[in-house]
This record gives sequence, C-alpha cells and structure tokens, in this order.
Amino acid sequence: MTTTATTSATSTTTWVHRHDRDLVDVRGPDAHTFLQSLVSQDLDPVAPGSGVPALLLQPQGKLIAPFRTLVLAPDHFVLDTDQGAGRVLLDGLARFKIRVKVDLSLLDDVATLSLRGPQVDAVAAAAGIAVPGPSNDAHATGTGDVRTVRAPWGGTPGIDVFAPTAIADAITARLVEAGAEHVTDDAFETARIEHGVVVFGRDIDESTIAQEAELELDAVSFTKGCFVGQELVCRIDTRGHVNRFVRRLEFADSSPAPAAGTDVLLDGKSIGTITSAAPEAPVALATVRREAESGTTVTVAGRPAVVHSRLST
Repeated sequence: MTTTATTSATSTTTWVHRHDRDLVDVRGPDAHTFLQSLVSQDLDPVAPGSGVPALLLQPQGKLIAPFRTLVLAPDHFVLDTDQGAGRVLLDGLARFKIRVKVDLSLLDDVATLSLRGPQVDAVAAAAGIAVPGPSNDAHATGTGDVRTVRAPWGGTPGIDVFAPTAIADAITARLVEAGAEHVTDDAFETARIEHGVVVFGRDIDESTIAQEAELELDAVSFTKGCFVGQELVCRIDTRGHVNRFVRRLEFADSSPAPAAGTDVLLDGKSIGTITSAAPEAPVALATVRREAESGTTVTVAGRPAVVHSRLST
C-alpha cells in the first residue's frame, strides 16, 4: 500500500521508504585516532555498537560533509551521509591520510530503508529486524548483514535499516506486512521538509557554516579539543554570529510550496532562496538572512509565509 506522508499522517502512521545513503568504510589500527583528530564530534565516549552525528569541516571552518559515525569495533567505523556526498567525504578524509594505518572505501550494494512513526520499534520487531538501542541520542546499530540505526526526526521516532541491495525489497515487504505503510518519493520528501531535515547539496553545501543550519546542536563537541575547522565554529559559538540560516517556511494557504530557487522577500527585498519545496504540502526549507527571525512573515512568489526554525518537534 502506498500513501501520502503528510504532517497529520506522520504523527499517527508508521511508514517505510527506501532512501539510499552513501556509506564510507573506515578501518585499521589507527581508525579511531585518525577520525578523532579530524571530525567535529568527540568519539572517545562512543562505544562499539553505537554512534553519533558529526561533521568533516574545511580548515577554514566550512562544511565538507555531514554524516553519522557508526562504531562497529574499536578499529572499524562506517560513516553514512547523504546520497552523492560519499565521494566528497571520502576524498576529504583521504587528504588527511598521512602515515596512518587506515583503509578508506565506499561501500557498494547497500540499501537504506527509512522507517518513521510512533510504532517503529514494534514494526521492526514484528518484521524480524533488530531493534536498535532506546536512546535517541545514541544511534545504536544492530549486527550482521542487516544493521539498524536509531534515527528520529525531531519528535518522530525513526529507524534506518541498512541492508544488502539484493534483499531490500524483501525487507520492505516484511515491514509493510508488519504494519508499516509504503510511502511515495513525494510523500517522503514532504515529510523530510516538514521535519526540517537538510540534505547536503541542496539545503547545505561546502559554503555552509555549522551554525547556519543548527548542525552544531548535535554534531559538534565544544569540549573535545582540536579538530579540523574548530577555530571558526568555536569563535562563532563564543562571541560571534552568522548572517544567514536555514529556516522552515510555512505558507498560509494549502497549495504546495513554490519551487526551489524561488526568492524569499522581506519588505520587497530578496533575503534568501528556497532550497527544498515539499511536493505535497505548503512548506519549504530556505536559506535566509538573519533578519528573518522565527515568526517573521515573508513573501514568496506573491504568497505570505511564516519563518520558523528548521527543527521540528
């Protein structure tokens, strides 16, 4: 069964959608120290079988790629990132691979199934899929060929399932049989935007500073010590500000949001651009100047919209 994942549906329905991500495999005797010296997150407290969101930054502090760091063993990590960003992340890490015993590679033939909704644990268990640990802060993994990762969207519970491509359809069928609804691409994209989930290459890119997209809230440690790009991120945190933000726009009418690339106007002047438009709801993500604070009414393609933090509860 295929359905639409609207705001009301995602609050009451548990649904599944295949939305593949890129996976970078990092392994070797120096894997932990290599990553710990580079990425924005503190990996020392992260035990095997769990993980954390993190960023790889340019030395100047701007983004190379965002990702989740999954710790499979003390010498084995898998970094999962948005589709199309895997090569960027791999190349970014490889530039720092000097005299360390670490092997880097992209993992092929791995599918990602996104399971979201209030009954994700019950549905996964009924489908015979390992249910990850309970914490929404620690993205715990399962074991074997099929791995699961705790992946909430704001206040909506979520699990991502990583499985060999050859069996992805069969696992989807099991999840549907267990009670999940199989949603369309447009429904998934609508739900993503409603929850303020950014995608690298669309809502954020190599020009983004962590604080512009609120990535520092869960992907940056300000206590771990040195990491690449630390100076800019920490300087902004202590005594600075950024001039633009990724925001969520909610339109007053019921028509789908204007397309990506449409200007956002405040008092008749362009202050930003829509980066993602929901196909099935009057909501969008946009990069706007800081004067468009949360609660501000802006105009997009002649339609009023209210600015909100991108993060949804």
